Amino acid sequence: MTIAVIDYGMGNLHSVAKALEHVTHENVLVTRDARSIHGATRLVLPGQGAIRDCMGELERTELQGLVQELLAEQSKPLLGICVGQQMLMDRSDENGGVDCLGFLPGQVKRFPADMNDVDGNRLKVPHMGWNQVHQPLDHPLWAGIEQDENFYFVHSYYVVAEHAAQVFGTCDYGDVSAHVAIGRDATFAVQFHPEKSARAGLRLLENFVRWQP
Repeated sequence: MTIAVIDYGMGNLHSVAKALEHVTHENVLVTRDARSIHGATRLVLPGQGAIRDCMGELERTELQGLVQELLAEQSKPLLGICVGQQMLMDRSDENGGVDCLGFLPGQVKRFPADMNDVDGNRLKVPHMGWNQVHQPLDHPLWAGIEQDENFYFVHSYYVVAEHAAQVFGTCDYGDVSAHVAIGRDATFAVQFHPEKSARAGLRLLENFVRWQP
């Protein structure tokens, strides 16, 4: 089995690869080679930075068509991480509006600048640090992970999926309930960084390696 971390130039590629190597003895490959990606048994789509840059680099490296093809086929498990989750949606409000891959119906919105916590203190954007993730639906990737477990976040934009049946994790920040884990068929994607989320994050990656959708 080979796990391909898709390298289009954006994201914590090697941090993700190292975390995967920690939970499996299988081959983990950071690659942008189309043949290697096609031949892999599992795929990871990372992402970091602005959505415009991520989508632009995916197109520049001639990987956008391949990723869309693999998403359409759903023939192998794929894990999206951070902006890799946002890229799966229809469109993002970031950078004046950017069309995404359109795999899952929904939008990517920016956190309001004037949010307060329960004590009336101003909340910072980006949302950065540890926060609880609620699991509204069961999923194999939640195996062994407690309800409302903490994961590590760094983001100013958040996903709003159209269909509740595709929302597997939510996170409250101010007045916003962000859809931080979404999925369909053989694809699962998270806004948080499992590679930075200690035991719970490693367990999610381990579950991904074992997942048989």
